[in-house]
Amino acid sequence: MSAAPRTARGTRTRAKLLEAAESVFASVGYHEASIVKITEAAGVGLGTFYLYFDGKQSIFDEVVEDLNRRVRHAMTDAARSAGTRLEAERAGFRAFFRFTAEHPALYRIVRQAEFVSPGALRLHYTRIVNGYIEGLKAAQLSGEVREMDPTVAAWALMGIGELIGMRWVLWDEEGTEPAQGARPDVPEEVFEEMMQFIERALAPAPGATPGATTAPGPAFRAIQPQEGTAP
Repeated sequence: MSAAPRTARGTRTRAKLLEAAESVFASVGYHEASIVKITEAAGVGLGTFYLYFDGKQSIFDEVVEDLNRRVRHAMTDAARSAGTRLEAERAGFRAFFRFTAEHPALYRIVRQAEFVSPGALRLHYTRIVNGYIEGLKAAQLSGEVREMDPTVAAWALMGIGELIGMRWVLWDEEGTEPAQGARPDVPEEVFEEMMQFIERALAPAPGATPGATTAPGPAFRAIQPQEGTAP
């Protein structure tokens, strides 16, 4: 359980702790991380930590949630002006790969969550998928996407992005993860091959009549936090 700050200074301090925790968990892993290491990286006292977080598990879960919120917003913002479903897919995937190149901690920490905090892992993926499902349903109604089970399609599309990003953003050519340094974006030829695969999978069946209206980028807009849920 974490406490919300009551002042602007508290908000900044809490943000510093989250940023430091992201770096520490990504670099040394959950089990080697400590509250002392996090507070030292944040430049705050040990006692200050407990004003905002109950312990290491608490801040780890908050880091997962924070990364999830940021990557969803990155995809949403990128696809906001898309005019078609496939344009939204293209813009959203580019934003996702860009985010993972700039924040490789996303992969490292989410993989740790599988063992450290399964609930946080499940929440991370379902928040993305639930919005995606609604967007695919809307695209089906408009005739932009073929008839298919939107739940299966949403998980499949997320899996494509996850593994393409892992292979071409997180790993180097030898298949290992560099310790430090900026990560490259997905090569253009890989991105285009992936998009051709997705476009063929989503394309309406031959002879299908497109709907009268389309909703620009519905799935990625729907990824935004919903009213009544924690962002």
